Amino acid sequence: MHEKLFVKNDTAKEDTNLHLFLLIGQSNMSGRAPLPSDEKTNPDILMLNKNNQWVVAKDPLHFDKPDIVGVGPGLSFAQVLLKHLPKGARIGLIPCAWGGSPISVWQPDSIYLHHKPYNEAIERTKIAMKSGVLNGILWHQGESDNSPAKAANYLAEITTLVTRLRNEFQLPRLPFVAGEIGYFQQHNYINKVIDSIPSTIAYSKVVSAKGLKDKGDKIHFDASSARELGKRYANAMKKLLY
Repeated sequence: MHEKLFVKNDTAKEDTNLHLFLLIGQSNMSGRAPLPSDEKTNPDILMLNKNNQWVVAKDPLHFDKPDIVGVGPGLSFAQVLLKHLPKGARIGLIPCAWGGSPISVWQPDSIYLHHKPYNEAIERTKIAMKSGVLNGILWHQGESDNSPAKAANYLAEITTLVTRLRNEFQLPRLPFVAGEIGYFQQHNYINKVIDSIPSTIAYSKVVSAKGLKDKGDKIHFDASSARELGKRYANAMKKLLY
């Protein structure tokens, strides 16, 4: 059993009250559920916007595909986790997911839709770390790799990705939480591999997607399920941090 810890980058001159979390993966991390008309915001939950500026967080957090982006798990994750942080703490979300992206593009210099997802995530996170402390990574991806052939290589690829990210940020014990893909589609290939992540990667956990519903397309979570997934991410991250 790994020791529980609160991650801190001792070399940075950051605001230790701003707890940063990197959100990466594909469309179910970005969010595709319809946007609410009455969403409440919290001044203690921030997001790094497309222009690398801190603003009060609200859905959509992401901007990968502006015409279809919607509610994802990020905001509810922050809302739940904030309740467990010390008084005066704030959360800063760093949205960097790309809808449709296979794990193969989450490596240095790989191009996807005229962007470099890995490089951009590193750049944005390092900008964010000038303002706060990176506390963890949330990963939701696998729909694009849910086949016997692709799933066979997935554990090695995700292990390499996590190692790279921890090395980039000089945080060898940076918590990493992955999520299963929805059970409303063929999921056996990739979820079996995702479930094995904690036995291979230290300081990691996996959240279940059991019981969650799609928005009608058999791919993307509906709004209530995306929020529930975010709560599950928060509970898993809490166990790694404390």
